[in-house]
Parts: sequence; structure tokens; C-alpha cells
Amino acid sequence: MERLTLQQYLMEVIWPAFLTTINVMTWTVLISTAVGFVLAVVMNVTKEDGLHPNRYISRALDFLINLIRSFPFVILMVSLIPVTRFITGSSIGVKAAIFPLCITMAPYMGRLIQSHMEQVSKETIEAAKSFGASTFQIIWHVIIVESIPGISSVICFATVAALNASTTAGMVGAGGLGNVAIRYGYNNFNDTIMYSTVAILVVLVQLIQFIGNTVYKKLK
Repeated sequence: MERLTLQQYLMEVIWPAFLTTINVMTWTVLISTAVGFVLAVVMNVTKEDGLHPNRYISRALDFLINLIRSFPFVILMVSLIPVTRFITGSSIGVKAAIFPLCITMAPYMGRLIQSHMEQVSKETIEAAKSFGASTFQIIWHVIIVESIPGISSVICFATVAALNASTTAGMVGAGGLGNVAIRYGYNNFNDTIMYSTVAILVVLVQLIQFIGNTVYKKLK
């Protein structure tokens, strides 16, 4: 493989891969947070002591979430290739990486967000009921508002997890920093490229965690 100068590596390899990783991570977090939030609300409402208990919906969602969480991401990504191709129109590229990532992340988000919603005191919910608040008002103005600090920490966790998982995007031709580390670093016996890419990922994780901690402290 042709040897590139440092500037060429930065502009032609590292920068595009960095943008791809950020793109995959951002869309994964946004979509999985939205889906996970809906799952969390439904599970919280339909649980045994929820606002509208429904054991069938509750058990079905619980089973589905546990089923998806039991799959290692790489195996899930490969097994979802036919579905990914049907949904995105391709089994390779950025969209083909985002779809299985969202399938993996959404159940985790749902479970974690639900756990914070369950920490809202029942006395607060009962007080809202006594004032005549509707189910929607209790969910939106009591349960969600009280859970916001915890939900922010979940989003921070999900962002770091999505960043780590996005490094496997190269397996479906999406590129990214993980692909650079393997292709230009490991396969070329170039430790400088490989460890430089790892260093970029470490800095990103530290930055995400710092922002997450700051937001959590502001909201708490």
C-alpha cells in the first residue's frame, strides 16, 4: 500500500473516518434514545403497579428486550443483514451500520431509562392523582421531569457505548476510526496509526463523559 504523508493521513484518512464515526454515533444515540424512551414509558405504565397495568404488554416487552440484549453485537449485526438490506436498501455503508446499532442500543436505553422512572416516589405520583392529573400529565410532568437527571446520565452512557460500537462499522463497509486502526494500522504493522486512532477515541470518550457529568450536575 502506498505510504502517505502525515498530512495526507490526517486529511484523507483520519478526518473522514472521524466524521463517519461521529455521524454513526450521533444518529445511533438519537434514534435509540427516542425508541428507548418510548419503550421505557410503556413498560413503566404497564408494569404491575403502574398507571395502567397490563401484564401481557409488560411481559412481551420484557421478553423482547432480554432477547435482543442476549445477542453479542457482531452476531446480531450479521443476523440482521437481510432485514438491514430491506430497511435501508443496502447491507453495507453508514445506514447499514446505524440500523443494527439502534436495534442493539434501544433496549438498553429503554431498560436504563425505565429504572430511573421507577425511582420516582409513589407518593409524588399519588399526590398528582389526588389533584386530578391525567395519565399523560403524570407521565410528562411528574415521572419524566423527576427522571431527567438520570435520563441525562443514561444518554451519556449510551453515547460512549455507541462510540465504542461504531468502531465495528468498518465490518459493513461504513468506515470509521475502527476501520482506520485495523486497515492502516494493524494490517500495515503501523503502530503509530493504530495507537493514534486509539488515542483519538480515548479523548472522545473523556470529552463525552465530562460533558455528561457536567449536565448531570446541573440538572440534579
